[in-house]
Amino acid sequence: MDIALVGIGKIAVDQHVPSLKGSSDWDLAATVSRSGTVEGVEAFTSFDEMLEARPEIRVVSLCLPPVPRFDYAAKALAAGRHVMLEKPPGATLAECIALEEMARDKGLSIYATWHSREADKVAPAKAWLADKTLKSLHVTWREDVRRWHPGQDWIFEAGGLGVFDPGINALSIVTEILPDPIHLQSATLSFPENRQAPIAADLAFFHPGGARVTCDFDFRQEGEQTWSMEARCEEGTLLLTNGGGNMYIDGEEQGEHHSGLDGEYPRLYAKMAELVRSGGIDMDLRPLRHAADAFLLGRRSVVEPFEF
Repeated sequence: MDIALVGIGKIAVDQHVPSLKGSSDWDLAATVSRSGTVEGVEAFTSFDEMLEARPEIRVVSLCLPPVPRFDYAAKALAAGRHVMLEKPPGATLAECIALEEMARDKGLSIYATWHSREADKVAPAKAWLADKTLKSLHVTWREDVRRWHPGQDWIFEAGGLGVFDPGINALSIVTEILPDPIHLQSATLSFPENRQAPIAADLAFFHPGGARVTCDFDFRQEGEQTWSMEARCEEGTLLLTNGGGNMYIDGEEQGEHHSGLDGEYPRLYAKMAELVRSGGIDMDLRPLRHAADAFLLGRRSVVEPFEF
């Protein structure tokens, strides 16, 4: 199937383009970007021009920052194109719900992707926790914003999510692996005095079984990066590290070691192909809902200014 990729930035170049080129389901037929291009692929600087010039491209993958994404997605759906959304699926819950309604009205597929759910050990972790009695779950998600988002000031603008840009990856895993629903009870958000989005966050959730569920997000981690979560249960302890790439039960590693984003984006594109073929929709908004609740409930703490 032909697909157009919109927004040729770092994540598109690092993950989307290689995944599409390695897929038997997809043919990258066009790109849209103010400046980025992919060698050998027709490039447009105007999304409207691409939609008009390439009516045979039935699927659009949006890799834009969350704030402008709604307008592009709405135009794509109005033009009869299926839509795949990089995480987070939008800047607000309301616009994501509106996009799903548009897709249903048009009989089109729309997919809110959460790439971290496709990490190698997320499914095994979910299976292990399914019949366990949870006592506590703690998430430590700490990374260096200068390394992963160099000079990308948009991430600290209103709607850019700040530390929740990576933190929502952790929330996507938590909502996938826990058998019981949770909701936010309290949060503390640390805002640099010169920025509009938090650089760190501490979250605490209600769990129906009384387990303590907490998250520690920080964008200021230098050196080794930490993407881990530990679930202590009456039956043992599960540890996920490397963003869900590695899994340990009571200290013993389960399965083979995997690194980075191996396989995550190829699996997302395989799922999108299935949705298009079946006419399906996947718009799970639970991770975004938890992030939104943090902004609603969170105590604001002002910290030192941040510059790239």
